[in-house]
Amino acid sequence: MSNTESKAIQLEHENTFDEIALINKASVAAHEHDEEGNSMFGFIAFLLSESVIFLSFFVGYIVYKTTTINWLPSGVEGLEVREPFINTIILVSSSFTIYFAEKALKNHKLWNFRLFWLLTMAMGSYFLYGQAVEWSALKFSFTSGVFGGMFYLLTGFHGLHVLTGVILQTNMLARSFIPGNYENGHFGVDATSLFWHFVDVIWIVLFLLLYVWQ
Repeated sequence: MSNTESKAIQLEHENTFDEIALINKASVAAHEHDEEGNSMFGFIAFLLSESVIFLSFFVGYIVYKTTTINWLPSGVEGLEVREPFINTIILVSSSFTIYFAEKALKNHKLWNFRLFWLLTMAMGSYFLYGQAVEWSALKFSFTSGVFGGMFYLLTGFHGLHVLTGVILQTNMLARSFIPGNYENGHFGVDATSLFWHFVDVIWIVLFLLLYVWQ
């Protein structure tokens, strides 16, 4: 066998190995994509179950409000709207910042992702602070009739979800400093972003029920 033939056979073997490596890499990527898709499906199912819980609370609130004679606690004429409205604007705006963060990550702009992600966390934290300030100034408690119980139940349960969202965001931000962490997928970021949009939509409904419909 001549040297030319040997080199040709060696080159063919190398090309074959490269093709096998590419096929294996593609198979691994496809498998990871399938796993990410399955995980997202499960997460969406979880959000749907959460939606059912909130929906039952909304229905309960509407039923109680329309059937209870003395709805507001004694000495309470209504809820302050100004500060909750500011909190609402901040929380809803955070849906845009987390969208920009998610888009930056997909465009491989890691520092832009961190900046918008951190801004989202700050806005969510401010919302929790604003809610805590509101609670401390209220003239009624959880035991102040049906309204008091429903108000603290709805705002508290939603606030717990906001806190969960901020904790998830903190985890995702920390992971961004691990080299190559987001090169193979962004499921954690995508799921956290979807959860945050869910939390924002729920609050819009709550704001309309609690503060606008008085």
